[in-house]
Amino acid sequence: MRHRLLHLMCLVTCVVVLMHAAYAQQSHWATADDKTATFMIDMERKWAEGVCTNNGVVSELLADDFQGTSTRGERYNKADELRDEKGPHSAHGCALDDAKVRFFGENVAIIYGSEHAIGKDKTNPDAKQCQVWTDTWLKRNGK
Repeated sequence: MRHRLLHLMCLVTCVVVLMHAAYAQQSHWATADDKTATFMIDMERKWAEGVCTNNGVVSELLADDFQGTSTRGERYNKADELRDEKGPHSAHGCALDDAKVRFFGENVAIIYGSEHAIGKDKTNPDAKQCQVWTDTWLKRNGK
């Protein structure tokens, strides 16, 4: 009898732990009036525009341990992105085209988006360059 009770308690504990883990993994798309998603999309818009304007948003937006991958498949960090932001820019018409936020629990979100700029290609200064990207956002220390 004692063995069955121990087995049952173990089973109930496993079910509770799995249900909690499943709940924590639930995700949902942001609604149009979600203030957190609106803030995140606004920051993404400022980053996209910053390619043309050097608006300084990168230092505010990116975590110190940020890692990115360029359209050429090269990896870069926050220092690299800050250096690029301060460098000379020939691009104009930089804008965010689209962004959708999906939340995973309370501390993680993924933003799927696209943006464009004109003149980023030095060989063809009138070429429209388009990028499609996925960014991961983490809530750390309440931010």
